[in-house]
Amino acid sequence: MQRAIVRFLLSAAVFAFVLPLIPGIDFHGNFAVALGAALVFSVVGWLVDLAAVLLSAIFTVSSFGLALLWLIPLWLLGFWLMPAVTLMVMANLMPSHFTISGWIPAIEGGLVMLVLGALTSGKRSADKD
Repeated sequence: MQRAIVRFLLSAAVFAFVLPLIPGIDFHGNFAVALGAALVFSVVGWLVDLAAVLLSAIFTVSSFGLALLWLIPLWLLGFWLMPAVTLMVMANLMPSHFTISGWIPAIEGGLVMLVLGALTSGKRSADKD
């Protein structure tokens, strides 16, 4: 639970302080708005991932598995684009607080969010008493 709270607060800090440093990304609001943006990013990210998995499943089943020949390389090469898509969707949902002026800033911001996620989602080691 503590890890989730720390990850949530770090995501809000990235929205408030780090993403506006990228040219083409603007964030308007205080830290409370950044907390809301982190929550929206989490929910939208989950929905984008779910949509990608569902589309992959539909293509795989409808092509009797042949779609896996291009879906697997697409997933391996394009997993880093998912946070960028999430940021673009989020910018459309919150235009008064968060704006992105193109795909290049979205990809750069997505890479920042991907690194944050990778750093904060490591497996916990078992605590020995």
